[in-house]
Amino acid sequence: MKQKADYTLDFRGIISPVTLLKVSSLFKKMKPDEVLEILGRDPDTRTFLFKILPEGAFELVEKSVLHDVQLYYRIRIKKVKSL
Repeated sequence: MKQKADYTLDFRGIISPVTLLKVSSLFKKMKPDEVLEILGRDPDTRTFLFKILPEGAFELVEKSVLHDVQLYYRIRIKKVKSL
């Protein structure tokens, strides 16, 4: 069963630097065991997302590619410890 997201950031029309800043800011405010869902189209965001988050502070819950009018990705991460 997929874990429900506590927060969702939909970046399917936003450029990468803005997305990474918003993800980092929200992740710092999250409590342990809360889940963040990130939706987007920019492949650079997927590449850099895991580099900006502190190692060992999150668990990957889901990583998938979906389709509406265009392909997009969904990543769900769970915060496992406070920063």
